[in-house]
Amino acid sequence: MNFNELNLSQEVIQAIDELGFTEMTEIQEQSIPLLLEGRDVIGRSNTGTGKTLAFGVPAVESITENDRKNVAVMILCPTRELAMQAEEEIKKFSKFKRSVKSVSVYGGASMEKQIHELKRGANIVIGTPGRILDHMRRKTLKLNGLRCVILDEADEMLDMGFREDIETILSEAPEERQTVLFSATMPSAILAITEKYQKDPVQIKIKSPQKTVELIEQFYFEVAMGRKTDALKLLLSAYSPASSMVFCNTKKMVDELTEELIKSGFRASGIHGDMKQAQRTQVMNGFKNRSVEILVATDVAARGIDVSGIDAVFNYDLPQDNEYYIHRIGRTGRAGHMGTAYTLISGRRQFHALKDIAKYTKADIKEKALPQRAEIVEMKKQSLTEKICDSDNISPEAYKILDRLAEKGIDYREAGARLISEKLNAELESLPEFDMPRPLAKGRKNSVGTVKVDINIGRNKRIAPNFILGALVDATGMSGRDFGKIDIFDTHTTVEIPEAEKDYILESVNPMKINGNKVEVKLFTGNIPVVRGKRPETDRKKFDRRKSAYGRRSKADVYSDYIPERRKRTKKRKG
Repeated sequence: MNFNELNLSQEVIQAIDELGFTEMTEIQEQSIPLLLEGRDVIGRSNTGTGKTLAFGVPAVESITENDRKNVAVMILCPTRELAMQAEEEIKKFSKFKRSVKSVSVYGGASMEKQIHELKRGANIVIGTPGRILDHMRRKTLKLNGLRCVILDEADEMLDMGFREDIETILSEAPEERQTVLFSATMPSAILAITEKYQKDPVQIKIKSPQKTVELIEQFYFEVAMGRKTDALKLLLSAYSPASSMVFCNTKKMVDELTEELIKSGFRASGIHGDMKQAQRTQVMNGFKNRSVEILVATDVAARGIDVSGIDAVFNYDLPQDNEYYIHRIGRTGRAGHMGTAYTLISGRRQFHALKDIAKYTKADIKEKALPQRAEIVEMKKQSLTEKICDSDNISPEAYKILDRLAEKGIDYREAGARLISEKLNAELESLPEFDMPRPLAKGRKNSVGTVKVDINIGRNKRIAPNFILGALVDATGMSGRDFGKIDIFDTHTTVEIPEAEKDYILESVNPMKINGNKVEVKLFTGNIPVVRGKRPETDRKKFDRRKSAYGRRSKADVYSDYIPERRKRTKKRKG
C-alpha cells in the first residue's frame, strides 16, 4: 500500500515524497489508518520496522491551527537519543505543515532552554518520562489540551524503572484521549498498563523478516568515552582503505568529524541535508574520482548514493534504526567483492544496542582490538613493501638521480632508505596517542570492577529506589541494568556503578534533580555524613529481628512476649 492512498493532507504527502518513501511497511500499513481514526493501538514490533513513521505521521496529521498554544500530542521515549531521533523525524514529516511545533525534553540538557521552548508554544512534545514529569511538576508543561499519548519502546521504559513515572503521567492526562503503545515484547507489566489506561485497543503484531548481509566482514571496537575520533584515525591509518564511508547520526557531527580528519591529513569530505545541491554534487564527484578517499555522511544524505568499489564502512555512531545498519554496510561488498564494516561503541548501553542489531540482522559482528602503534608501523612497512614490489614502471630519470647521488657518496641503499623513512614518518606522525580502554562489562555477573557514588538525598526526602534509578538513567542515557545495588539511608544514598564509566556518569549527573530536589553526586569514600544533633549513620542496614520483611511481628515473637506475662500472673495467684 502506498502513502498517497491514505487520507493525508497535501503537506504531509509532500514531506513523505521528499523523504523518498512510497510504499508502507507492514507496521505502517496496519497502524496508520487506525491511528488516523483515533483508535487506541498496541503495536508489537521490533526496532527497524518503521515505527517512528507509523505513529509520527498520524501525530503530525492530527495537529490543527487551534493547537498552536496547546500540547496535543505527547511521545514518551526511554532514552534521550530516541527522543532526539523521534523529534528529528517529526520535523521531517511536518516540514510543510507550519502549524506543527515540536519540542524534545530530556535529562542532561538545559532545563531553562526547554522551558523557553515550551512557553513559545509546542503542540507535540517528545521526551523521557523523568523530564516530562519534572516539567509537569513545575507547571511548565500543561496537559489540559492533550489528545494523544504515545509510548515508544514501552518495554524498555519499564526495564529502566520508569513504570511509576509513566503511570503518573497517564493518570494526570485527560481521560478522553488516544493512547498508543509500541513495544517489542509484551510482558505482564505492559499488559497491566494497557488494561488500565487504554480503551478497546486494537492489537497489531508484526514479525520482522530475517535479514542477512553476505560478503561483508563485520567487526566492532570498544572505545573509551570521548575517544571515538582518535580511534577512527587509528583505524583509517592502519587499514588505509582506498575508499571508505563514515556514518554519523547528526549534521553537526558530520561537519566536526570531517574537519578533524582533514586537519590530520586525511582526504575527507562531508555530506548532509543542509548542503546545497551544487555542494553535494561537488563532494560526490570528488568521491567517485577518488580525489576524496573518505566520505562522512548522515543516513538521509547517503540515501541514493551509488558508488562502487567502497572498501570499508565505519559506523562512527550506532545507527538509529536497525534497517539503517543494513543500508550502511551494504555500501561495501558489492558486485561479488568482499567488504568490511567497522562499528565503534562506547559504554554498555551501546554494547547492548549493537547486540540487538546483530540479532536483528542475523549477522556475526566480531569483537576486535584496536591496533597498537607498533602493529600499525608493521602494517605500513608491509604496505610500502608491496607497493614497491608491484611497481614496475621505473622512469629512466630515476637511474640518473641515483648516479648523481653516487657521485656524492650516497649509494642506492642509503637513497632508498631515506625515501622510505620519509614516507613512513609522514604517515605515522599524525597518529594520535591512544590508551587502550578497559573491556566493557558483558553483564554484572562477571567480576567487573565497580565503585559507588554517593547522592546527598535519602529516606528523609521520601526517596525510593525507582526515583534514583530513573534519574540516573535519564541523565546518563544508560540502561537501568548498567547500575548495581542501591542502598538508601536517612540522609544519603549509595549506588554501585561500573568503574570504567565513573567519569562519564559523574559528568552527566551533575547537576541533577530527583523528585524535585537538587542533588549532588560524588564518589563514595566510605565516610558517612553526620547531621547535627543526631547520631551518625552507619552503612549497616537497620534490621529488627522481631519484625518480618514487611514490618509485622511473627507469631513466635508474639508468643515469646506472651509467656513471661502469663508466668507473672501465675505467680501472683500462688502467692
